[in-house]
Amino acid sequence: MRPDIVYLIGNSLYLNITNRCTNECGFCIRNVSPKFNQKHNLWFDHEPTAEEVIAAIGDPTHYDQIVFCGYGEPTIRLDLIKAVAAELKSEIRNPKSEKKTIIRLNTNGQANFFWGRNILPELKGLIDAVTISLNATSNENYVQRCNPEFGDKAFPAVIDFIKKSKKYIPQVEISAVDLPDVDRLACEKLAQDIGVKLRLRPYYEDKYVK
Repeated sequence: MRPDIVYLIGNSLYLNITNRCTNECGFCIRNVSPKFNQKHNLWFDHEPTAEEVIAAIGDPTHYDQIVFCGYGEPTIRLDLIKAVAAELKSEIRNPKSEKKTIIRLNTNGQANFFWGRNILPELKGLIDAVTISLNATSNENYVQRCNPEFGDKAFPAVIDFIKKSKKYIPQVEISAVDLPDVDRLACEKLAQDIGVKLRLRPYYEDKYVK
C-alpha cells in the first residue's frame, strides 16, 4: 500500500515527511498501528522529496492549517521543511481567497541538540506556530516516558528549545498526551512559568488496531 504523504483532520492538512524519530515514546500511536485513524498508512519504504510533498498538498489556501507532523520527528528533515514552507508561503502571500493558512510544526523539541546549532532562526517567517511535545515535567519522567536517544540531555534541550522558540515563532505551545499518569497541574504550571500555552491531547488507543 502506498504510504500517505498528507492526511486531513478537520480542515487541517498534516504532512508526513519521515518515520525517523529521536524518541521511542511508550504511548506513541505508531507503536500500536501502522495506520493513523485506521485509514492513513504513514509508514514509508522511502521518504518523500520536497517536490512530492508540495505536489501532494495542492492549493494550500484550501486549509486552515498545514502541519508538519506524521509518524516521525519532522525536524530531522529540516531542509525539506524549509523548502516546503517557503513554497507554501509564496503561494499563501498571493491567495485566491483572503483566508490565512497557518503553517505549524509539531516537534519533540530536540532539533537544536540533533543539529548541533540553534535552527530556530532558520524557521523565522516560515513557521507561524509550533507545538512542542513534552509529556513530562521532569528529566526523570521524560526519560522514562519518551526513551530519548539523547538520554538525560534531551529534557533540558527541549525546555531550552521551548524558551528560544518564543523569539522566532509567533505562536508557541507545549503539548502533553492526556494519560492517567500525566500531572495536568504540573504541566499547566510549567507552561505558565515558561510563558507558553498548553495543549492536552486526547489519547485514542482504543480506536486503533494492529
